[in-house]
Amino acid sequence: MHGSLQSNAALLGRLKSGVSGLRCEVAVCAPYPYLAQLQAELAGTPILWGAQSLSEHGSGAFTGEVSASMLRDFGCHYVLVGHSERRSLFGESDATVAAKFVAALQAGLVPVLCLGETLAERESGQTMVVVARQLATVVDLAGVGALGAAVVAYEPVWAIGTGVTATPAQAQEVHAAMRALVAEKDVALAAGLQILYGGSVKPQNAAELFAQPDIDGGLIGGAALVADDFLAICQAAS
Repeated sequence: MHGSLQSNAALLGRLKSGVSGLRCEVAVCAPYPYLAQLQAELAGTPILWGAQSLSEHGSGAFTGEVSASMLRDFGCHYVLVGHSERRSLFGESDATVAAKFVAALQAGLVPVLCLGETLAERESGQTMVVVARQLATVVDLAGVGALGAAVVAYEPVWAIGTGVTATPAQAQEVHAAMRALVAEKDVALAAGLQILYGGSVKPQNAAELFAQPDIDGGLIGGAALVADDFLAICQAAS
């Protein structure tokens, strides 16, 4: 929950001038009120845009909610689903996240499915139990083939906004395990699945993280609010 019309204009202007020639996909996911601004600023540029959440419902008496079709009206390509803050602060269950994932797909959006464990879960050796459960709930509802139209992001909750980053080896281990889980059902799909790392990615650690064989990009939080930092991370991906 950051931004204003003025600060967004400055950020987007800098990003638009800095992405030319990059060999990677770049997208910005903003709070709902600024989606019209993204559409106006980014249409016709290489930068795609999306939202940070959505309702699992198509329409109806759900005051304050925003549907997938509304996001499509504003040209959204992506939508984050199951971000750790939605799970922890707003009580989104695995089942709710799965329903939102399906709603996004049905509207033609690309869901960015966020999976990850808390510090307590990591310290008790539960990382893959938690991630496998979160992933299985989506696959059980949507089918494994649905992942082919989605992006997955590993978000270790203990490494978000804390300044603590999973080491490249720690992150790679979980990414490889996640890909192996998908491969149990569909080898080809698993090989092509885009798995992003989202846990305090910074210009200083991006290249080493992205060099890991199963890390296909980043889901950037705080560093994306500083144009030059975000562009440096994009450069590392490129």
